[in-house]
Amino acid sequence: MKKIIKAITCAALAVIITLTFTGCAKFNYITNGTIQAIHEIKSGAWKDAGKTETPGDDAETDKAVIDEFAAGTYGGIDFKTLDDVAKYYCEAYDKTKAKSAMFKNENGEVVEMYAFYDEKKIEIKDILVEGKSNAVINKLIPQLLDALYVPTVGGLPPCNAREPENDKDENGESLKTCRIVADDMVTANVKDNGDGTITLTMQPKAVNMSRVGMDSQGKFFTSLNDIGAVVDAVDAFSWASGTTEENCKVNYRDGTAIVKIDTKTGEIVEADYTMIAYVNIQHANLAVVKDKSLSATVYYICHYPASQEFLDKVNVHSVK
Repeated sequence: MKKIIKAITCAALAVIITLTFTGCAKFNYITNGTIQAIHEIKSGAWKDAGKTETPGDDAETDKAVIDEFAAGTYGGIDFKTLDDVAKYYCEAYDKTKAKSAMFKNENGEVVEMYAFYDEKKIEIKDILVEGKSNAVINKLIPQLLDALYVPTVGGLPPCNAREPENDKDENGESLKTCRIVADDMVTANVKDNGDGTITLTMQPKAVNMSRVGMDSQGKFFTSLNDIGAVVDAVDAFSWASGTTEENCKVNYRDGTAIVKIDTKTGEIVEADYTMIAYVNIQHANLAVVKDKSLSATVYYICHYPASQEFLDKVNVHSVK
């Protein structure tokens, strides 16, 4: 199941790109492009497809979408600066992600997985071609996602695999420990829940073409890496002018991590991560369609812990 969330999300984007540009009758392009995109990502070829932008390049100006930080004592914990928030979150993250348990997976195999796991969903909205919405396309997208995307559980993000030993970044370094520092955040705030828990709400800084574990967005979320490889994987696709790097942008911004921590144990007990990626493609050629633009917004939403209903749905169960 390694990298499955990125593979399926990127493949879904390939479907959307092809479908929106060529029309509903062009299912041969959809099928071929999607299959090729999945193969490209699963094989690891996406890692070498073009130059990944550095954090902040061409990113929208960061604007706070959550309440600003206010220094104070919350749940008996002193927070003087954003640095204190980052350090406290990382300590809780590390303690929580250090725990594993045995599960029976979809194939009936007993495997070791993260003990604190999520339920997740993907939504793709605000699809515009040449700045215009298409009602047919908007209706089809949820159906396509349901057909393509089979969800499963995973550890705290960023997470490339639900098995701790396989959870590594593109360089083979473990993702079991937190990499976030204060400079990764636009802002954050803290709330005392009055029940022995506090809630941290954090907003990471905007990034283009985020890489898992490698930048502000990728340290908070399981981001999509370079979707340019997915676009290039559609054989019929080309550019009217410019390169993939110039014409294919994915700006991550406005996402939030809302994390409830037990101050006694120092562990995360509930969390909601909402990654938002704004996809923008310019000067695209596909089949007889020439020099078109496309924009869409991807929402990747993870809630921890997963409900029993979700576990039943994905057929993954704890082994007592």
